[in-house]
Order: sequence, then C-alpha cells, then structure tokens
Amino acid sequence: MRFKLTVEYEGTAYHGWQAQAGGVRTVQAVLEEAVEKLVGVRTRMKAAGRTDAGVHALGQVVSFRTDKPIRPEALARALNALTPPDIAVWSVEIVPEEFDPRRWASSRTYLYRIWNNRAPSVFWRRYSWHVALPLDVAAMAEASRALVGEHDFAAFQVTGSNAPSSVRRVLRSDLSAEPPLIEYAIEATGFLRRMVRRIVGGLVEVGLGTRSVGQFRDLVAGSRDLPRLTAPAHGLCLVAVQYPEEPVSPGGAKDRAGRSFKT
Repeated sequence: MRFKLTVEYEGTAYHGWQAQAGGVRTVQAVLEEAVEKLVGVRTRMKAAGRTDAGVHALGQVVSFRTDKPIRPEALARALNALTPPDIAVWSVEIVPEEFDPRRWASSRTYLYRIWNNRAPSVFWRRYSWHVALPLDVAAMAEASRALVGEHDFAAFQVTGSNAPSSVRRVLRSDLSAEPPLIEYAIEATGFLRRMVRRIVGGLVEVGLGTRSVGQFRDLVAGSRDLPRLTAPAHGLCLVAVQYPEEPVSPGGAKDRAGRSFKT
C-alpha cells in the first residue's frame, strides 16, 4: 500500500525536511524512524516540498510505501505517538502506487508573517520576522500584486541555483495586515529555492522606502537590481499543497473507487 500523509511541523529544531548525512536532525529522518518502528524496515519518504532549515509546515504532503497491512487511522495514531510534539500527522489515506506528492501537485501555498512593531513578540518570535521600523503596508500590497502570472523569477532565486528554468506561474499573491502582524500569502505552480523569502525581502524594502513599487515591478520584469534583503526562514510556513481532482498518473492507475487516471 502507498500512503499519503498530511503533516504539520514546527521547523525550529530541524535542518529542513530532507534527510542529510552526518546524523543531522531533519523532519524526514524523524518520520522515517517512526515508520521503521512500526513496519520493521526503513522506508524512504517523498514530500511535496523540501522546506529549508527553520521553515514550518501546516500542510506538508508526504508519501511512502509499505507491505505491512495497517489501517490509515491506526497509522496516524501510531505516528503521532512515536513522533515528538513538534511534528503532527493530521490525516492518512491510501493512494495509487504511482502517486508522487511533488510531481502530482498542481500548486503550493506559502504564508510569511512579519511582526512589525518596535518591541519584539515573545509569542510570535518563532513564527514571524521582527521588523522594528514602520512599514508602508499599502505600498507592499501594491507591489505584491505584480507577481501574479507567469514570470522569470531569476531575481528571486538563491545564487548558484541549478534549476533548469527560473520561470514560474504565480496564481495568487496577497498581502494583508492586522497591526502589528503582516501576512503575505503566495500560491504558485512551483517555486525556486528561497524564492518566497527573497520576494518578502523585496517587499520589505518597498515597505521601508528603499525600493519603489516601480523598482519592484522591474525585478519581476527581469531587472538584475537584486533584493538586498532575504527574509529569515522562521517566518515562512508551507500552508497547503493542492492536487487536481483526477491527478495525472503515468501508469494509468485506478484509485480505490475505481476511477482511472488520465495519462
């Protein structure tokens, strides 16, 4: 059986999602260790997104395969008992063998939070970027709307990225505020490494007045006047991964209801 898990985690104590050499603590390694205790063998997990160190998730999607029969609800209870309190499995379901949480995803949604106040917040310190100087939220919101559509996001990717293309399609880009908290939500069909954090860094430059809305639009249009700020990881959260109602399956598999997936 192949299982699909929706997982929530606080990324503070982890070096990102992906397992790494040298015994570094990652979310993938902790979940795989828990599954190994249940099924008796080490099972490799796949995730919809490889979140960086310190990044959180409300709706990470993970899949793995096992030959051991186990009910989805029993698997969820067992994993929540075996994992630390900063990881929680919200749901488990059986999916077709060909299911790939990354390739089958139609879009992903990230949320970034900024605490905009002279004094820091004890309660938001792990989940938001503290910016003490006043920010022009209206200008930031105006700039954020320029991101919607298909653009070359080369200016917003990490230096040295080996992605074959920096063109991505943004479906939604919204910035709102309930002072002192500012929230930026972005949904896209795909993301470059640290793309969201670079975007937020550029938006904060707009809010501080060091970059105009027009200059931010120029970034989206291909300007190489790169953002000088990169938002810290702990303000970022993978909120959700969206899938089409009938995902494409290279093997033409059927789900448990007998529906054929189009090839």
